[in-house]
Amino acid sequence: GLWFTIKFVDGDNFWEEYGEYGVLRHDGPPVVRPAPGGATEVVGDLDWIRPDRTTVALREHRRLAHVPLAGDAYAIDVDTRLVPAADCVLDRTPYTTWGGYGGLTLRGRADWHDTRLLLADGTATGAARGERSPWCDLSGAVGPDDAAAGVLVLDHPHNPRHPTPWYASTRAETYGDEGWSNFCNAALLWDEPLAAPAGVPLRLRYRVVVHDGAWGADRCADAWRAWAAAA
Repeated sequence: GLWFTIKFVDGDNFWEEYGEYGVLRHDGPPVVRPAPGGATEVVGDLDWIRPDRTTVALREHRRLAHVPLAGDAYAIDVDTRLVPAADCVLDRTPYTTWGGYGGLTLRGRADWHDTRLLLADGTATGAARGERSPWCDLSGAVGPDDAAAGVLVLDHPHNPRHPTPWYASTRAETYGDEGWSNFCNAALLWDEPLAAPAGVPLRLRYRVVVHDGAWGADRCADAWRAWAAAA
């Protein structure tokens, strides 16, 4: 699964669906159209509606693009603009034993196993707790043949607070469960909330590369540099 939302907007929960929570609603159907380089994009607008189901907190313009790459990889580009209806604060639950999350997030399938996280400094680990990096790769074995495969998430250099902190884990024991969690969040709110002025677009861009094999740091870095230079 791949999703994007913020945990709290002025204290209203847009992450969990329990108690009082906000919702994201499409303003009409999104448009599907071809894009340069053989890509296909989906473009549309969403309203972030507060728990009263009336007040619009944010207006979002979201673009998703499927981009063919080499024969062993493709990308999903995420380009979103959040426009607050009034001055607001984007926030998260501060990290203790969990927390810090918000923004673009990946959750891997249950049979993706023996995974590892890789950051730009070459660190290979099972968990990231606010370490900053322009990219984070999650690779392991998947499917009936246990083929090596991974997902590389790239943070655009013009995103606020780049290089982003990462909140990620390979093992579900992080959450008190067993098995493989394969959770990866580009946690731009990790260190502190972000004030968002009324009417000023907050643009966030990411590329999610789905690839065969377990990529090393050099190939991940090359993918980030090529995308960052062109995007």
